[in-house]
Amino acid sequence: MFNIAIAQSGGPTCAINASLSGIFSEALNCSEIDKIYGSFNGINGILNKKLIDLKNEIKNNEDLYLLKHTPATVLGSCRKKLPECSTDSSCYKKIFDVFNKHNIQAFFYIGGNDSMDTVKKLSEYAKTISSNIKIMGVPKTIDNDVIDTDHTPGFGSAAKYITSTVSEIVRDSIVYDVPSVTIIEIMGRDAGWLTASTSLLRKNGSHAPQLIYLPEKAFSVEKFVEDIKKLHQTTNSVIVAASEGLKNETGDYVANGHISDVVDVFGHKYLAGLGKYLENIVKTQVGCKVRSIELNVMQRCASHMASKTDLDEAELIGQEALREALKGETGKMMAFKRISNNPYRIKIESVKIDNVANREKLFPVEWINEENNNVTDEAIEYFLPLIQGEVLTPMKNGMPIHFHLTRKK
Repeated sequence: MFNIAIAQSGGPTCAINASLSGIFSEALNCSEIDKIYGSFNGINGILNKKLIDLKNEIKNNEDLYLLKHTPATVLGSCRKKLPECSTDSSCYKKIFDVFNKHNIQAFFYIGGNDSMDTVKKLSEYAKTISSNIKIMGVPKTIDNDVIDTDHTPGFGSAAKYITSTVSEIVRDSIVYDVPSVTIIEIMGRDAGWLTASTSLLRKNGSHAPQLIYLPEKAFSVEKFVEDIKKLHQTTNSVIVAASEGLKNETGDYVANGHISDVVDVFGHKYLAGLGKYLENIVKTQVGCKVRSIELNVMQRCASHMASKTDLDEAELIGQEALREALKGETGKMMAFKRISNNPYRIKIESVKIDNVANREKLFPVEWINEENNNVTDEAIEYFLPLIQGEVLTPMKNGMPIHFHLTRKK
């Protein structure tokens, strides 16, 4: 008999707990596994010995269903960058001491790009001390920028929410017969996947958003103003979808004046203000009715508009991670490989963590139009399967209810 541990890291999503439920449910089917530990606040929970036996918390199928449909990270999260073990191995010794003390033979880290860096470093340290403990990464991020996987759990639900919200914004914007511009700022530091997904509205006959700007192409204020004025010749209401991380020709963030110099432990700047910046440009250079909307954290945790495909796949990839670890795999990340769009078919396999950590998957520039202000139909065909299916949100007193763990000091 042995135990396993699971932790969650990075930004929340609608599907990250579905992956947790997948690992948990599959572990219940393995007679060799005794305790299933959850680590509070990512790898910090291991370092600080803050573990909880999930079997004492998830007691039946109703709990498991509620967990799968609960947004954000029920175990809490962190943004911690481990040092190189060659320069400072003290934290690694603490981590593996906890693993050994609790007879943890497999550790699963659910997270994005930065979290896969942790999986890589733990795997490397395990090799140096000849440890047989399996270290596996399970991807998640609404940004869809993890490499070596067709898409990431969490992205489909975020895209579904954003697309649905933009469609409602479109309805609001057309009620008045006056020229107007509505700018929607969407998450995406360096990769424009989420912003590009708003193109899905074309599948239902909408022309909006007429303008889509992504960080993969340099943004020109002059061209932006020209694009709006040109559209106003044929339509009153112009909808703009813009990634928060738009950069100019010199590679600087367009909204640099609104961005502080504060960075996280991985060196990422905290972005803000792109929508307001563009709103002021339109006010002064176009002179029409204009408003900007920042969707903010709602993009990450709007479980009422989750994609069933996303949640089901997130659960499956968690289950497969457990199976791979039991086969002896380690130093791997689970990944989706797309077989076809229509019918939509995927397979799940493991990829070497060395190929994933500290790399980023950008939106394909060949899917951006020649004007650099919209995307092609190839992008729509890629996005469409990922937002399919509606989920029955658990409700009480007319409001969504969520799964909560008992936090013990």
